[in-house]
Amino acid sequence: MQKSLILISRIFLILIGVFILMLGEIFVPEIRELFRGSLLFLLPFLIFSLLGAILVFLTIKKKIEGTLKKFLILTGLCAVGFFVSVFLHNAFYALGIITNRIMILSYLMNALNIIFFFVAIFICPLGFLLGIIGSMAVFIKKRKKM
Repeated sequence: MQKSLILISRIFLILIGVFILMLGEIFVPEIRELFRGSLLFLLPFLIFSLLGAILVFLTIKKKIEGTLKKFLILTGLCAVGFFVSVFLHNAFYALGIITNRIMILSYLMNALNIIFFFVAIFICPLGFLLGIIGSMAVFIKKRKKM
């Protein structure tokens, strides 16, 4: 159990580091300029999602229990959900443009576009931050017990 927690905690910390890099790419102009016009801009987002999937997989496989399991799964699913929601937002936006002459489909695609936009921009980052804070609190609590 101890070795599995060490592996999960390392992946967890790398996930936080990649999240900080993503925030830098989005909000810091100097970092954004480094990636302008390059597909490397998407690399941290892909790594973020893959690490989230690995975190969920290891949490379930290593049979982590209790509130730590819930927070780690929340963290991982929100990391995966962010990239998936961004992809679906763009896909439904494109489908909305394609189906603009069919009124019902156009409205449906626009509604799904907006829903996945809000999931990607608000729900996934807030869930990720909640998962980070909760996981860190439980990690610290478990470490004090050892």
